[in-house]
Amino acid sequence: MEPTSPNKKSAARRVTSQTTKAVTRRVDEFLSAKGPRFRALALTHAFNAAGDTLVAVALADVLFLTPDPSEARSNVVLYLAVTLAPFAVIGPVLGGLFARFPVAYRRGLGAASALRAVVAVFMVLNLDNDIILFPLAFFMLVFSRAHGISRNSLLPVALEGSHELVAANARMAKIGVVSGAVAAVIGGGLATGLGAISEDVGSRAALVLSVLAFAVSAIAAQGVPFPPKPDAQGARRGLLRVARSVRLAQLATAGVRFINGFLLFLLAFAFRDEQAGLLDFGFLLGAAGLGYLLGAVVAAWLERILREEPMVVAALAVEAAAAFIAAQAFGLVAGAALAAAAGFAWGVAKLAFDGLLQRSVSHDDRGRAFVRAETLFQLSWVFGALIPTAVTIPSGGGLAAAGVLALGAQTLYVAGLIRPRSDSAAQPERPADPASGSLPTPAPSGDH
Repeated sequence: MEPTSPNKKSAARRVTSQTTKAVTRRVDEFLSAKGPRFRALALTHAFNAAGDTLVAVALADVLFLTPDPSEARSNVVLYLAVTLAPFAVIGPVLGGLFARFPVAYRRGLGAASALRAVVAVFMVLNLDNDIILFPLAFFMLVFSRAHGISRNSLLPVALEGSHELVAANARMAKIGVVSGAVAAVIGGGLATGLGAISEDVGSRAALVLSVLAFAVSAIAAQGVPFPPKPDAQGARRGLLRVARSVRLAQLATAGVRFINGFLLFLLAFAFRDEQAGLLDFGFLLGAAGLGYLLGAVVAAWLERILREEPMVVAALAVEAAAAFIAAQAFGLVAGAALAAAAGFAWGVAKLAFDGLLQRSVSHDDRGRAFVRAETLFQLSWVFGALIPTAVTIPSGGGLAAAGVLALGAQTLYVAGLIRPRSDSAAQPERPADPASGSLPTPAPSGDH
């Protein structure tokens, strides 16, 4: 073999350098599309999502984080209880914290990432000790939800001027998916390569990378601006005032989430009964993730022609249609298509709801409103998943029932939107939130 000439080496280095610069420039443009303040929030989100993925890769064989749907139903119930447990902490703790200090979510953004880095360090040291590892994984989930709620609350503050909130949320979703995919490739390759030496070595290496990712996320969070100081009178009042349109959209989005949980576990147990392999389950989950990513892309486009409420209605319609079609010819392809449709519907509905809440709720109340919404969504998903877990349901009948339920939720939501309010004329408008560039919205009535 002829030795490589210096000219060829130099040319290769130039190509590598130019490619690296081009990729870096494109990534920076992707993160900075909505301004430098948005870039800081996008960076902390990207590295937090990467850390999440690296932790999942490191603990891939642990039921606590990634249950195998082919295992006993009792194990799946345990998993559902574990996913719900963090909200038992987040609800009262964060809700009370935001009620007393409405701007606390700004400090919580960096603190959650920093605490996740600390937890990941202890995971590295206790990877072979289940008694310690499981509580650490629980705290990892708690801080993950705290970071997500803080991020959603701060998004309007990070936008400069009047921006499309749904489009901004959609970009955040795409950033999370892309960074998670990159982390999965890097962490999976590292865990597999070093796993040939020892399984623990590969998992520990992925966890070490997650420590670095969470640390960078915490540092990036320092560039996110603080929201305006809260109204002292509102803070003393301690009441969470949310407009009726937001409450209706929250319930409808919870309906989408409930049906998602039901469909995912109905499909999982149906595949198990047909002796499906892990590759089939991976195909199902991959389709759901791809559907969510497509929903993020479409939601940003839909915002240009629709308000948030019709987007939620459309999400329920897509879910109903997909369930009815899959019920006619159930199989791997139909199941994957249904999972993709469910992921798409959840992406559109969730991003539309987030934009509506961010636009309609003052910065004083935004953190608590997101705590309440995220808790309701997780409860809905768990209770939806519990039904096919606790009771054996034929796939055809279950899919038809899901379609009927989605149509019912859609009908009730539309009826609530078009129902006239007798006190609408007497309600003054809430002034626009200068920090978020939001539009004036009707002031809420006395219910909370």
